[in-house]
Amino acid sequence: MCGIVGYIGQKNCVPILIEGLKRLEYRGYDSAGLGVHTSNNIDVVKTKGKVATLEKAASEVKLKGKIGIGHTRWATHGEPNQVNAHPHSNDDFSISLIHNGIIENYAALKKGLIKKGYVFKSDTDSEVIVNLIDSFIKLNHTLFESVRSALNLVEGTYGIAVLYNKEPDKIIVARKGSPLVIGIGDGEHFIASDVNALITHTSQVVYLEDDEIAEIYADRFVARTITDEEAIKIVHEIDMSPEEITKGGYDHYMLKEIMEQPESIANSFRGRLLHEEGLVKLGGLVDIEDEFAESERIIITACGTSWHSGLVGEYMFEQFAEIPTEVDYASEFRYRNPIVRQTDSMLFISQSGETADTLAAMREAKRRGALCLGVCNVVGSSIARESHAGSYIHAGPEIGVASTKAFTSQLVVLALMSVFIGRKKHMSIIDGQKILKEMEKIPGKVEQILKLNDHIEAIAEKFVNANNFLYLGRGYNFPVALEGALKLKEISYIHAEGYPAAEMKHGPIALIDENMPVVFLAPQDSVYDKVISNIEEVKARKGKIIAVASENDDKIDSLVDYTIKIPETIRMLMPILNVIPLQLLAYHIAVKKGLDVDQPRNLAKSVTVE
Repeated sequence: MCGIVGYIGQKNCVPILIEGLKRLEYRGYDSAGLGVHTSNNIDVVKTKGKVATLEKAASEVKLKGKIGIGHTRWATHGEPNQVNAHPHSNDDFSISLIHNGIIENYAALKKGLIKKGYVFKSDTDSEVIVNLIDSFIKLNHTLFESVRSALNLVEGTYGIAVLYNKEPDKIIVARKGSPLVIGIGDGEHFIASDVNALITHTSQVVYLEDDEIAEIYADRFVARTITDEEAIKIVHEIDMSPEEITKGGYDHYMLKEIMEQPESIANSFRGRLLHEEGLVKLGGLVDIEDEFAESERIIITACGTSWHSGLVGEYMFEQFAEIPTEVDYASEFRYRNPIVRQTDSMLFISQSGETADTLAAMREAKRRGALCLGVCNVVGSSIARESHAGSYIHAGPEIGVASTKAFTSQLVVLALMSVFIGRKKHMSIIDGQKILKEMEKIPGKVEQILKLNDHIEAIAEKFVNANNFLYLGRGYNFPVALEGALKLKEISYIHAEGYPAAEMKHGPIALIDENMPVVFLAPQDSVYDKVISNIEEVKARKGKIIAVASENDDKIDSLVDYTIKIPETIRMLMPILNVIPLQLLAYHIAVKKGLDVDQPRNLAKSVTVE
C-alpha cells in the first residue's frame, strides 16, 4: 500500500519525486524517502512522517540529480521510523531499492543472507531484496540479471524500483501483485504505483503486468518477464486532468468528493440510459450479456466500502434480475473451499481495481471457471484488465482515504446492471422506464441533501465527545447503516456498529443508555412502521436518536432528538441518498475533533497487500 515514484531524464528529479509522493500520500504516510544518483554515488534521504518532512530534509542537504526514486510508506513489517523507511541500501550503499508489497519467505531468505555475512539494519522484509540483489551482483551479474535472479527466489508480492551506482543510466522496476506504471515523456521516463503521480508530466503510460521486469533509460525502456522472455507493452493514453486531483478550494479532499457526488453520480449513468425502451446500455457487458443474464447464481466479492455496496447489489439483483445472489469478503474467499460453478457470475468491486484480496479472489474464480466481471473506478487497473468483462463507475479520482463518491457510483452501476439483466428477463418496459426516470433525478436530489450541510454540521457538534455510535437500518438501508458506521470509525476513531434495526433487540439494546447516540435510517418505505417501533424502544431507554427521514415525514420529529430530512425515491435508489448525510456527519465530527480526515491513522487508500 506504499507509494512509489521514479524519474530518469535531464531535469532535477527531486521536485518531480516530491510532487509525485505528495500525490501518492494517500497510499501511505508513515515515513518517506528519496534515493538519487549524484556523481558516482546514490544519496539517500529518509524521514519519519509525511512527505512535507522529507521535502524539508531534502532541501536542507540540497539533494539534486537527474535519476532518482521515491517512496511513501504504509508500515507492514517494522514500525514507522527513519530506519525502516525506504529506500533500503546494501552495505556499501551502492544499491538503493524501494518496495511495495510483502515478502512472505523473507525470514528464510534473511537467515541465509546472514550466514553469508550480510548485516541487516532495519526490521523490514524489503531489505532482504536489496541484499539478495547485492549477492548476485557480487557474482558479476548485471543489475538487470541480479534483480531478475533475486525475484525468482522471492515469494509474495512486490512493486520495486532499483538504482545501482555502477550502472547510473537506468532504473530497474518489477511487479508482482503491486501496481506499477511507466510514464513516457520526451527524453525522459517516469515510474509510479498510480497514474495520479504522473498526470502533470505525461499522458502516455505503460502498465507493467505481474512477473514483468523493465530496464528504464531516459530515452527508452525494455520489458521482459522474470523468466527472461520478451514482454510486448502497449502505450495507453490517460484521460485525466491535473485539476481533478486538487482540493478545488475545499479544506479536505473528502469534503470535495462528497460535494462532487451530483456530478459523479450523473457521470456513472451518463450515456447508459435508453429511456424510450426502458433499457440500459453497458458497453463493457455486450459480449457476455446472455451468459450474465442466464447465470444460475451471482457472487459479489469485495472489501470494506465496496463490500457494503455489494450488499446493496444483492438486494437489487435478487429483486430485479431474479438471480440468487451472495456477497463474500474477498479476504475470506480464497481461504476456504468456495463452491464456484461455471454457471456462476462473479462481480469483483474495487475502487482502485488493485485491491490485493479482491484481485486474488478473481484469479481463483477464473481458475474455477466462473464468469468474472469487474466494477472499478480506475481505468487500466489490474481487475479491469484481467476480468472477462465489466463496467467502470466513472466517479473520477478519489483521493480521500475514506471512500464517498466511489460508493454512490458503485451503487449506480450495480443498479444499472440489475436493470440490464432484469429487462432481458421478466422486467417490463414500464418498470424499466420508471427506474431510469428516477435515476436521472438522483443528482438533483443529492444537491438538495448537500444544502443541509450546515444543519448536519450543527448536529455533529453535539456528538464530538461521543465514545460509541449505533447505526440501524432495514432492507436496502441495512448496508447503509454499515457504511455510515465505517465512515465514522475510519476518520473520527469513534467506535461505531451498524446493525439491521430488528436485530437491536438481540444484543445491542443492552448498550443503549443516555450516552449512546443511535442513527436510524427511517425513510417512509414498506418497513417504516417497524423502524418506528425500534425508535420507540431506543427512546424508552433514553438513547440519543438521529433520524435520516423522508422530507414529508412529520410524525418522526416528536420521537427523535435530531432529524435530517431528505428527498424520497424508489427503494433501490434510497441507499444513494441516505448515505450522503452519514458521510457529512462523520466528516464534521472528525474535523471538530481536529483529526486529519484525508489521511486517517493506520489506513491507506489502496490496499495492495494482504
